[in-house]
Amino acid sequence: MIGRNGAGKSTLIKIITGEILPDEGQVNFPKNLKMGYLDQYVNVEETQTIRDFLKTAFAADFEKEARITELYAKYSETLEDRLLEQAGELQNQLDQGDFYQMDTLIDDLAEGLGISVLGMETKLKNLSGGQRSKLILAKMLLEKPDLLILDEPTNHLDDEHIKWLIQFLQTFTGTYLVVSHDRHFLEQITTHIIDIEFGKLTKYTGNLTKALKLKELQNESYVKQYEAQQAHIKKTEAYIRKYKAGSRSTMAKSREKQLAKVERLTPPTDAPKPHLDFPFAPIVTTLALETDQLVIGYDRPLLNPIELTVRYGEKIAIRGFNGIGKSTLIKTLLGELKPISGTFHFPQHTAINYFSQELDWEYPLQNPLQYLADLFPKATNKELRRQLSKAGLPSQLAQEELKLLSGGEQTKVKLAEMMLKKSNFLILDEPTNHIDQDTKNNLQATLAKFSGTVIVVSHESEFYADFVDRVVALDGN
Repeated sequence: MIGRNGAGKSTLIKIITGEILPDEGQVNFPKNLKMGYLDQYVNVEETQTIRDFLKTAFAADFEKEARITELYAKYSETLEDRLLEQAGELQNQLDQGDFYQMDTLIDDLAEGLGISVLGMETKLKNLSGGQRSKLILAKMLLEKPDLLILDEPTNHLDDEHIKWLIQFLQTFTGTYLVVSHDRHFLEQITTHIIDIEFGKLTKYTGNLTKALKLKELQNESYVKQYEAQQAHIKKTEAYIRKYKAGSRSTMAKSREKQLAKVERLTPPTDAPKPHLDFPFAPIVTTLALETDQLVIGYDRPLLNPIELTVRYGEKIAIRGFNGIGKSTLIKTLLGELKPISGTFHFPQHTAINYFSQELDWEYPLQNPLQYLADLFPKATNKELRRQLSKAGLPSQLAQEELKLLSGGEQTKVKLAEMMLKKSNFLILDEPTNHIDQDTKNNLQATLAKFSGTVIVVSHESEFYADFVDRVVALDGN
């Protein structure tokens, strides 16, 4: 399922999963259908270990095992044959299922999704948001539902684990509905594309490339139909106004009734096109960043000592598998974490502008305007609205609570925040996770023309390949 940010993808998913009720109509499923939904915000037991959490995917089997023990205990008291039959039937179900291969299945999946490197006995409270959503994905895949619903499943996966997920989905025997802005990922896993635009769903058969070509042709036709209908409506309204009270009033009233019955087409788009622009703060320097035997981590080093020199104006992509230390390196450079040892140096007058991948808000009930006004009290309401519009956020959402915005809309608020700061060093941690293709393309072009230095962490090589000067791969060495 594709569509621009705010088109209604997340709302439709929430209606399908029963999280919110539809305004009208209903959602029907086949009887006994087992649905799995990747909900990145689900509540978990913080004190559980990773292994124990993944074992909860077999909760129904554990109940059967407990029931068998209970039936045998009752049989020892009553010697009723029916109790043995019930226990035997349940035991047969366990034998034919995956219960006794549970540990092997968990280990294989944890390895495939890059969870095992976190330590299977690590408690959930020690995981980042990205690590936790990866864990929820693993549990859902272990449950083997008939229908998978995946909302942006690649957001917290690196290249290797995206490849693993692609292979898994290609061999998955059930049905899945995937919402994603990652075109490379969608190209390899889909047989049908559902596009949301102009307030309606259009289903295309085939891969993404074929669907987008058909969509372009249909959009041209739709825009022509819309413009023709608008011209007809204006002409008819003008006729009604002119003759409603005159000698042709009967004809005018007849046309008014006809006009009321016309099913009006949705305007092609009401969302502003993104026009990102990160203000530049001049600086005179040759080098933008130097590290000397820098060791990063929390309780223990994540990587060998880092020797990194970044020239001023250079654009660099950092890549590596999840948990290797990409975000830890960035947080260390930003001063949010102390290095274990070694040093790093930015020249005087360095002004850093940072995009964090986490969509965490201190006051989630604030709207975008209130959030930005707190950060930039000297900015006028008009200026704040202008920057939100330039980030591609529709004006009506400027006063919507942050927590009610989609992931892409929240990301646009953060991009608007970046456009209100002068800087000469941009650091972006997975900026493409939630944004639609138009915004992604505009961000790509904006970073390419930025006069200062850029470091971008991204699992989408297609996004950064054309504008970076080099790629720094973190691999443990």
